[in-house]
Amino acid sequence: MNHVSATAVLKRGREKPVLNRHPWIFSGAISRIAGDPADGDLVRVEDNQRHPLAIGYLNRRSQIIVRLLTWDVAEVVDTAFWRRRLERAISARSRLADDPQIDAYRLVYAEADGLPGLVVDRYGDWLVVQCLTLGVARRRDELVALLAELLQPAGIYGRDDVDVRRKEGLELESGPLWGEEPPDLVEIVEHGHRFWVDLKRGHKTGFYLDQRENRRRLAVYCPQADVLNAFAYSGAFAVYACRAGAHSVVNVDTSVEALTLAEENLALNDCPPQELVAGDVFQVLRHYRNEGRRFDLIILDPPKFASTRSRVLAASRGYKDINMLAMQLLRPGGFLATFSCSGLVSADLFQKIVFGASVDADREVRILERLAQGPDHPVLLTFPESAYLKGLICQVG
Repeated sequence: MNHVSATAVLKRGREKPVLNRHPWIFSGAISRIAGDPADGDLVRVEDNQRHPLAIGYLNRRSQIIVRLLTWDVAEVVDTAFWRRRLERAISARSRLADDPQIDAYRLVYAEADGLPGLVVDRYGDWLVVQCLTLGVARRRDELVALLAELLQPAGIYGRDDVDVRRKEGLELESGPLWGEEPPDLVEIVEHGHRFWVDLKRGHKTGFYLDQRENRRRLAVYCPQADVLNAFAYSGAFAVYACRAGAHSVVNVDTSVEALTLAEENLALNDCPPQELVAGDVFQVLRHYRNEGRRFDLIILDPPKFASTRSRVLAASRGYKDINMLAMQLLRPGGFLATFSCSGLVSADLFQKIVFGASVDADREVRILERLAQGPDHPVLLTFPESAYLKGLICQVG
């Protein structure tokens, strides 16, 4: 038996997304909860005619009231279930695991791996775990024990300090979960480049793993180029640019700490000193434009501008402004690599924003390449929300 004693009954006509295997059920689609489940418990989802459709876990405090785990209502959701899901996700990354030039990548990508709310990243001998929903937070100890058994890392560290947990009614916390506590900086290898990563305090789980393939792709445009690396964080794009033969690289970020780590990463890869500028990227780029400074390649990899639907309009203005400034700073024929990691900003909307920026900048712009998150962040076709990172490499006339 599933030990599922409660049922979430859908309103009439609200079963189609479930039948199409979308893993989220919003509170407005639920007619009633039968039984007396606690938040975080498993529930069986039934349509209005009481036909069983799927099994998921409940959280009344979240707008996403049920997150679905399986559409086989006879499947038992127990330790063996979680083990199978983890083994499948780990196996899907075997190509990366076997690559001696890479030892940092995403092992588990939440809904896309059939594990809603769970993120697991590998950094060399260490794992970083995020439990972003109540359902997996309740099962964290069980999941951590399975990860330790399956992968035998030096240690597992929790980064449950992400604001999205508040929407689930969860506290923010971080700390060691199993094994040794990682040092303040962990060294990783990515396509043969070396990086120091701050697993405990760094952005996301310490590094932008989703940009790995895009960093390599952009290196093609770097030989002999004057490069502006905006929102530089710990300098990953800068290292690739330097190693590819860039003439110069300017790194701009608001965080002095991040730029200090960028400087250490440049030194780790035997790169000559680069310009490190601490300041608001919008203001710095305006200053460069006003003083007539020019570049051959500009990389815009900003943080998420839109975390809620109410922020999409403001985010669109921000993306348009920063792209317009970049276009004005490029020499004729120069290249712009521009990204958005806001999942609520679609690829189509992002292209329209960049188009609007080209009109305001009075520049002729051609898209040469479209970029996305790496293959360790797969996009589940039944869950388009798993696609969030989009990028364009443009040539600006």
